[in-house]
Amino acid sequence: MVKILLLNGPNLNRLGKREPAIYGHVTLTQLEENVRKQAEKEGFQLVSAQSNHEGEIIDMIHKAEDEGYGGIIMNPGAFTHYSYAIRDAVASISVPVVEVHISNIHAREEFRHQSVIAAETIGQIVGFGLFGYELALQAIIKNIKGVE
Repeated sequence: MVKILLLNGPNLNRLGKREPAIYGHVTLTQLEENVRKQAEKEGFQLVSAQSNHEGEIIDMIHKAEDEGYGGIIMNPGAFTHYSYAIRDAVASISVPVVEVHISNIHAREEFRHQSVIAAETIGQIVGFGLFGYELALQAIIKNIKGVE
């Protein structure tokens, strides 16, 4: 069974508690379970990880390629806007990555408008709330299957 990594960055462990007007009331565990069920329906295995530490995220990106994962769904959190190290990690692998954000980062504070990572991904999904993760899953699955 092809594995897909669902990788969430800093502060996403606070989902359900952090700024619920922006991020909602669903916890990270609930989100991961929902996406896992969707992946299984499609015949894929979802492996979830979250870290508040840049180096750990980089290690997980490398590990996904080293272990033959089919794709990565990643919400880099605040690292989106300034982590050239995570950008370089994504650029260094052949595993397709979809960047996802719960809020529309382009409609928020100006510093959030720029993603240094997006150019190294196959796409970016923003502003659809937690449904964005399901969209990202479908995008990764279509990419893995070679469907346009």
